[in-house]
Amino acid sequence: MSKSWGESVATHRHAVRDAIKNATWSLVHEHGATGVSMSRIADRVEISRATLYRYFSDVDSILVEWHADKIHSHVTQLRQAADGIGDPVERLTAVLTCYATIAGGEPRGGELATLLHQGAHLAQAEQQVLDLFTELLASAAQAGAVRSDVPPAELARYCLYALAAADDPARPRSGLVRVVLAGLRP
Repeated sequence: MSKSWGESVATHRHAVRDAIKNATWSLVHEHGATGVSMSRIADRVEISRATLYRYFSDVDSILVEWHADKIHSHVTQLRQAADGIGDPVERLTAVLTCYATIAGGEPRGGELATLLHQGAHLAQAEQQVLDLFTELLASAAQAGAVRSDVPPAELARYCLYALAAADDPARPRSGLVRVVLAGLRP
């Protein structure tokens, strides 16, 4: 098999996986988590159920992989929010604001949130966010802009949980970010 043929097959498989995940998420929004079946997904993607089962064993596995992809995208967004900003406080503010916006759009309760907010993919992503926050807080503490009497790793957890706790996705997050930043001042 030529390299280009192998790449095109891999590209096709990746595209089918993405189509399946996106169709599933769309169906969840239309019918709720319990209203989605493998048959509905296959129909939406216009593939056979046999083909669908070659990619995923059940609806839950599709949603978990979709969520893992989404988390990876969010971590990338957070890192990009810090890019090109020299001032440590401005960099921290940009990342905290970005995180608050992302956290405000996540599912909060119910069966879907329970399914999505478990497993190794979530713990790994949370650790990446904590590491990023810790790095930013240490830099801001060295500049004298945030408190140094509490270790940066503890402040990172404070930021993560305080910003994730807001429960009204319709409200702007800027006020909450200001409150969190006030708690970080020396």
